[in-house]
Parts: sequence; structure tokens; C-alpha cells
Amino acid sequence: MNAINASSVASIRSPKSLAEICADVRAGRSSARVRVDAFLAEIAARDGEIHAFNEVHADAARAAADAIDATVKAGRDPGTLAGAVIAIKDNIVMREGHTTCSSKMLANYRSPFDATVIERLRAAGAIFIGKTNLDEFAMGSSTENSAFGATRNPWDTSRVPGGSSGGSAAAVAAGFCDASLGSDTGGSIRQPAALCGCVGFKPTYGRVSRYGLVAFGSSLDQIGPFAHSVADAALVYDTIVGRDALDSTTADSPSTPLAAKVAEPLTKLRIGVPREYRSDANAPAVAAVLEKAIVAAKALGAEIVDIDLPLTDIGISTYYVIAPAEASSNLARYDGIRYGHRASLAPGDDLEDLYSKSRAEGFGPEVQRRIMLGTYVLSSGYYDAYYKRALQARRLIKEEFDRAFTQCDVVLGPTSPVVAFPFGGKKDPLSMYLCDVYTVNTNIAGIPGISFNGGYADELGTKLPVGLQLQAPAFAEETLLRAAAMLERACAD
Repeated sequence: MNAINASSVASIRSPKSLAEICADVRAGRSSARVRVDAFLAEIAARDGEIHAFNEVHADAARAAADAIDATVKAGRDPGTLAGAVIAIKDNIVMREGHTTCSSKMLANYRSPFDATVIERLRAAGAIFIGKTNLDEFAMGSSTENSAFGATRNPWDTSRVPGGSSGGSAAAVAAGFCDASLGSDTGGSIRQPAALCGCVGFKPTYGRVSRYGLVAFGSSLDQIGPFAHSVADAALVYDTIVGRDALDSTTADSPSTPLAAKVAEPLTKLRIGVPREYRSDANAPAVAAVLEKAIVAAKALGAEIVDIDLPLTDIGISTYYVIAPAEASSNLARYDGIRYGHRASLAPGDDLEDLYSKSRAEGFGPEVQRRIMLGTYVLSSGYYDAYYKRALQARRLIKEEFDRAFTQCDVVLGPTSPVVAFPFGGKKDPLSMYLCDVYTVNTNIAGIPGISFNGGYADELGTKLPVGLQLQAPAFAEETLLRAAAMLERACAD
């Protein structure tokens, strides 16, 4: 068992914000190439143990850094994120390297184009250092389901980093990059951020383009950033947010830059704490950190409002009907002919054999489980009993949040009921699914949520982070981020 080392903690507690780091690069006070080389050295020294990355794009990152330094030397502005070193979850396409979704099905896939979020970050001067590991096709909560091996938690390498964006969270926590991108379908940004002690932000559905994100659940998926602080996450979000003609689900709703606003305290803030989030199922350390945060919020002048979200408990069952149903449809394209791995056929095999063998060889057990579940709930005779009822429950969950937000501005609770657990600690799929009990309803309702580090647990002498989550009404990212920054500072004191 190896705990997080001192250099990683120093990176997490860096005295400079990402905005200050980029300002130094833009002014020539710091070199983008020097920064990239330092991160690459850290990755070379320590990622063999952690496995945050599926691929490291060392040459491309150095070339991009050199181009930024040359632009600065020539007296031109390379962009607001100049020199920011960012890792990308391996289900977001980009021209460099492969996009595998940590699956044998796409092990050799190279994208001919960049996702919209990649284009926007690239135009702002960001440098991409590599593609991060994930649960296969983003289906999981521990990053144990990757076809290329599990990612380990930098705080304790005998424990999971969470998932499905475990590689992106671990890369930030380990000090391998300034920030990273992940995708969140039912908590896949916020839960690993909580277990790895960094910030993970899921914007409102439609705030950020999904063009170039390999689809899991199209009505639930959302791209968002991991970072060392709320302010850093806001800076990355400011770059990727906005309407995209290539994604018809992006919202035509203006978003003003928020990075400079997050430090502004909210003079009047009503924080709702659901009774359901103070569950006996929470680990004692998680419950203690939540209560400490409530005390800190009161000291800041916030009003604490007891609220009820009684549909919290049906979120998991609702999610595990809707998400697999959409996955079943989205992954149907991987048939061994149009996309993905193609199996070798034996004499006498037909087209059906090609389909079944290609999918059996290309998809791992968890992906197969969810495809079969999704196909079942969409099948004739079961559609009304399962999928239609799940959609009705989805509407009720959204209405429940709408009512809650008439009483409060944000909702506070744990991100995960447990801290990072040992590998193999949750062999039963249902026990793994329950790790997302506080996060799935955020996606079901389409509202924004953010996880930040609220404190620490002592597990057999090992220090492990405990994440707290804030949720806000749709398109209320400014309130959410400012409230999160306030509590982040209070919990760090």
C-alpha cells in the first residue's frame, strides 16, 4: 500500500491558480515547454504504478508547448489557457493518438477529427498531454472495468480512484497535469473527483457540446473538467461552454465568463440539506465531513434549510433502465462490420456469428451486462413496464428538484456514501451501482453538480479524501461555482 507522495500534495495545494500560471506563460515569465517537460517527468516516474493514462502524447505536447513559447516570443497572445497542461478522457476524440474508450472494441481506432471541446481548448492555448483510462465505454464506478488494466488511487494505490473517469481524476490528483476532461453520465466526473480529492464539475445538460464524445447515454452524458480548485475548473469550463452547431442538444443560453467571479462571496445563500443525504448508509467519516461543512456554511452566514428529496432512492433503478437502454442503442453500431473489432470466422459461420463473436470478443462483461439489460427493457412486452415507467419517474425527479430549489439556492450532500474502497471490494454489481446514489439524479434531472474536497477520513492509518457535492438549478452555474468556492475555502481552513 502506497499513500500519495509529498510532490503530489504540493501540486494539489499549489499557491498559484491556473489563471495565474497561464498569465505567467502569456507574459513570458514561465515557459510552456519547461512545464510540459516537468509533467512528463512526473508521469514517467510514477504512472507505471498509478496507470492514469492509456497513452501519453509526449512529442505532440512538446511541439505544442514550443509553438506557444514561440508565439509569446513573437509578441502575440497564444490564448487564455496558454501553457495549461490538460489530460483527456479516452472517450473524447482527438486527432492525436487513439480513442479506445478503454475497450478492445476500439483498441486501434484513430479519430480523423477533434471533438468540439478539444478544438476550443486547443484554440485557447491548452496543451494535451495524453488520454486517460476509464471504465470501458464509461460504464463503471471504479475504473476496474478497463480492458487495459485498472487505474489506482494516488492517495492509496491499493484502492480504486472511482469511475468511470478514474484516470482523469487520478491524473489531476497525482500532479500529472493542471486539469483534465471527463464525461459524466451518472456521476462519472463527481464520484472519482470525490475519491481522489480534487474538483469535478458536471455542467447543466446542453451547456457543453457532446460532439466527439463517444456516446453512452445520450440524454444523460455531459463533458466537464477536473481541476485542483473550483476556480481552475471554472476557467476550463469557460473555454468549453457554449452553443455548437454540430450538437443540436447544446443550449442556446448565454454564459458569461465565471472564473473571475468564483472568488466573489454570495451574501445571501440558502443551502438545502436533504434528509435523505444524511443516511445511515453513509460511512461515518463521510457523515462527519458533511456535518462539519454545514457548521462552516453557517459560520459564513449561509442559511441551512432542511429539505426532502424522497425520490433519491429510486434514482438508481431509474438510471439503470434509462442509461442501459440508450447504451444498447448507441453501441449497436459496433457490429464487426461498420465499427470496431472484427472477429475471425470459422467455416460455415454466417453474419449472425460475425456479430455475436465480434461483440463477445470486443466488449467486456460490464458492457455486455448493460447492453443486455438495455435491450431487455426496450423489447416488446417490457417497454411499458420498464422504460416508459422510468421516463415517468425521471419527470417526477426533475419536478422534485424544481420544488426543492424554491426553498434553497443549492443542495449540499456527500458525493459518495463511501471513501475510496479497495480493489475488488464491491464484487456485486448492485453494491457498485449504489456508489452513485447521490449523483445519478443530477443527470436524470439535467442540472449541474460539482464535487469538491470537504475533508479527510483515516482508514487504517491512511489519509483518504471525502468529497462533498453541490447541485443547483439548470443553468445556475454561477451560483453553483461561487457557493462551491466559498465552501471549498471554508472546509480547507
